[in-house]
Amino acid sequence: MRFSPPVTHVYNPLDYAWAGHEAYLRRFGNGQRRVVLIGMNPGPFGMMQTGVPFGEVAAVRDWMGIDAQIRRPAGEHPKRPIDGFACARSEVSGRRLWGWAAERFGPPEAFFADCLVLNYCPLVFLEASGRNFTPERLPAAELAPLQAACDEHLREAIAVLAPAWVIGIGGWAAKRATAALRDLPEVPRIDSILHPSPASPLANRGWAPAVDKRLAELGVFPAPLAAAG
Repeated sequence: MRFSPPVTHVYNPLDYAWAGHEAYLRRFGNGQRRVVLIGMNPGPFGMMQTGVPFGEVAAVRDWMGIDAQIRRPAGEHPKRPIDGFACARSEVSGRRLWGWAAERFGPPEAFFADCLVLNYCPLVFLEASGRNFTPERLPAAELAPLQAACDEHLREAIAVLAPAWVIGIGGWAAKRATAALRDLPEVPRIDSILHPSPASPLANRGWAPAVDKRLAELGVFPAPLAAAG
């Protein structure tokens, strides 16, 4: 696939950061899951660095217990170097997501016994300035083959995981899951939660309580005891 300006660099963490991604799947991805949460694509200080979806370094290393040797991609953007687990920047979305999981479930084994987090698209798109370019903004001719490949991967993953629920982390991920999974023999229930991005005013006003409320409304998880009381 080729991508036109304003995209100047494309990173594939499933290549240079495969060691981190493989460790995540081997440790936490075996067997079926009741709930699969789907993100859009890697963030610059999360999966782009560690290979783990929403892979904020501290959460992956200190909570999940994963540390891996990450290589550098070919054609690295000078403003977006890959430092792997030495990355000193924090991925806010990942800090919120995994912080919520740790606060609500405790040890990672308790969360991953029921849930798994995947990304719909594995690629990172960067502009000349180093700014992140989200895939839904790609021209239709470039987006169509990308979505075809991502849809196929999602169908394969969901067929193996056999979840009752697929929850899009943000509306776009839920929309893509609905399109990709509609022809499966058994279609899981699909809905969405608020994306934890710091660009979202709603997320900044209290992402974790909003997510707990939404998941309780859907019947995915009961309301936390503190919230219920």
